[in-house]
Amino acid sequence: MTEPLSIEEKIDAFIKRIDNLEKEVDNLKNENRGLKTQVNQLTNRLARYETPKNSNNSNKPPSSDFPKQQRTRSLRETTGKKPGGQFGHEGTTLRMVSNPDIIENHSPSFCTFCGEDLSVQHGIFAGKRQVIDIPPIVPIVTEHRLFDKCCKCGHLNQASFPEGVTAPVSYGENVQALTAYLSARQYVPVKRLSELLSDMFGLSVSTGGIGYILNKMQRKATAVYESIRQNVLKNLVIGADETGVNINGKNNWAWTFQYDKATFIAVHPNRGFKAIETILPEGLQNNILVTDCWSSYFKTNAVSHQLCTAHLLRELNFLIEKYKIDTWSTRMSQLIIKALNLRRENKTTKDNVNQILDSFAELNNETLNHEMEDVIAFQKRMIKYSAYVFNFLLNSDIPPDNNGSERAIRNFKVKLKISNFFKSKQGAQVYATIRSVIDTAIKNNKNPFEIVKLIALCHPATE
Repeated sequence: MTEPLSIEEKIDAFIKRIDNLEKEVDNLKNENRGLKTQVNQLTNRLARYETPKNSNNSNKPPSSDFPKQQRTRSLRETTGKKPGGQFGHEGTTLRMVSNPDIIENHSPSFCTFCGEDLSVQHGIFAGKRQVIDIPPIVPIVTEHRLFDKCCKCGHLNQASFPEGVTAPVSYGENVQALTAYLSARQYVPVKRLSELLSDMFGLSVSTGGIGYILNKMQRKATAVYESIRQNVLKNLVIGADETGVNINGKNNWAWTFQYDKATFIAVHPNRGFKAIETILPEGLQNNILVTDCWSSYFKTNAVSHQLCTAHLLRELNFLIEKYKIDTWSTRMSQLIIKALNLRRENKTTKDNVNQILDSFAELNNETLNHEMEDVIAFQKRMIKYSAYVFNFLLNSDIPPDNNGSERAIRNFKVKLKISNFFKSKQGAQVYATIRSVIDTAIKNNKNPFEIVKLIALCHPATE
């Protein structure tokens, strides 16, 4: 039988037990802190799925939305008008031409009642209808033959081929223009373009031959392309945007700089300020730049900037959806919409503009809930770029959004969706050059195919 513990031994045992319990408590506290940190991290990660970003509440393109996602909510407000063409809208329909190419007369040759011969009787005009059709399309081959002539003085005079006729067999300007137009404007991939030319026109053009024609058209368009770039730089207000371009599995970037009369597009492997320096080495010291908040644009020497309000409103939509208790994002969104309405209704008086700017400053001075990290980040960005949010109220030449640039650069995405990728940087730049010419022609109400055909005819390329 063990002897009972003394008081001192019992006290020592209790002290040891207390020490062990304290250590265990400390371990549990550390474990609890670790678990809390992990819970916060997982909660933040889960929030991304509870409030996913899409084209409606962020800068993500519609193509990135999930196929079964709910239809995105438009930033446009309802007008109360019925969908479709409005009253007074001039429609389009087939119209008769005054000088038809072919006239066919139709009249009865006998009486359907008694059988009398009517073939020699003069008819009375009763009406007309026209059928518009395309004649069979066949290629026209022009053969250029050279003949030498010997002068009576004995000198042999040799003939020369016309300018641009450098190969035994080549494709003419119309074929070159049509190939460039179908590729750049109608997004037809090279293989299908080869098939189309064969099926419709009887032209056997290989995919390599189409590549040669497109390269040739790019060289012909070089002077016009540079002229477009210079015209963009001369305009006071220009928009800019960029998008990724898959070139043989590697990501490059298509950049656009444009205004309402000209679109310039160029391809560069970089998305940073280096690309802008390369594309526009003259700088932007005479321009106001309308963009999203991509940092590279603010490294330029532009006179000023205008942030795209459409981007801002989409981001605010996301914040409103994510933070249910947040009112700041709603009020900022309402303020931007109010400013847009003032611009739309031509009510940008000094008092109205000052009221907008004062309300904007008040919102930026508010102290936000520290748990709303995304809202705080957005507020900090608004403070940083506060001078560039409402410039469109101060200058009527400045658009409030960058939609024009997004429309200009979207054509690259459409081309990539159909063709998947460009095989080379040269191929991507060829598309950028021809597309710049076509978009500029459209902006000036010109027939893009006729402009491309004019370039093919009037600007011989160096072979």
